[in-house]
Amino acid sequence: MAVIALTSASGSPGVTTTALGWALSRGRPTVLVDADPTGGAAMLAGYLRGQLAPPDALLELWTAHQQGRLRAALPTLMVPLPGSQVSLLPGTRSHSQAHNLVGLWEPLLAALKALEGTGQDVIIDAGRLGLAGSPLPLLHGADLTLVVCRADLVSLSALRSWLATLHTDLDEVGAASSLGVILVGPGRPYTETEVGNVLAHVCGGLSPVQASMAWDPKAAAVFSAGAHVRRSDSSRLVASLRALDETARRSIAATTALRQAPA
Repeated sequence: MAVIALTSASGSPGVTTTALGWALSRGRPTVLVDADPTGGAAMLAGYLRGQLAPPDALLELWTAHQQGRLRAALPTLMVPLPGSQVSLLPGTRSHSQAHNLVGLWEPLLAALKALEGTGQDVIIDAGRLGLAGSPLPLLHGADLTLVVCRADLVSLSALRSWLATLHTDLDEVGAASSLGVILVGPGRPYTETEVGNVLAHVCGGLSPVQASMAWDPKAAAVFSAGAHVRRSDSSRLVASLRALDETARRSIAATTALRQAPA
């Protein structure tokens, strides 16, 4: 089982759309965690078009943790997404709730990793970096931490400094190899190679770009806003998400082997 965390350095490059689309496109049991401190339960409001009242799942988990029953409570607070093998742990309804959850992230990470026997992978939407209540322990402890970024100068400018910070933080715990970038809309205007070359100097000389998401607004609208567009398995976005899944599995396997290798 793997725990994968997605975040962004600025703006709204598509973290939630990528996390949700990835989970739904995998065709395997997946736990999807909305840990975005912005609040608003975006996945329930967008993909499910507000048809389900968002429960205070994370706040209930915090209470359960204080009572020593977090792991028992976790499965009961997940919401099955119709027609899929995805179980969603909804996020907060308001940004004001985020500061109450600072002490939840480390025990939640341990509980997610303890789901080993269920055969489920975990994908976390950690929102934007630098926000109050940001779930940094999830980013630092995930098997793979991916920063979602668009291929334009504004996005890349913000990404460079945040990527350097994350690389330093993860390097201190021997996990720098678990850090990567997902590029949304390659060629708009910069290519994956150009972006990789620019970012390599903050990631030990290697390109951190793990995968690219095709620019496909109509397909993205299905995941982000519950648009009534037939989701085609042949859409460019879905093809990108499936390629991302394969790349992520190989990356996690390589990182795991590196950590287990003798010093």
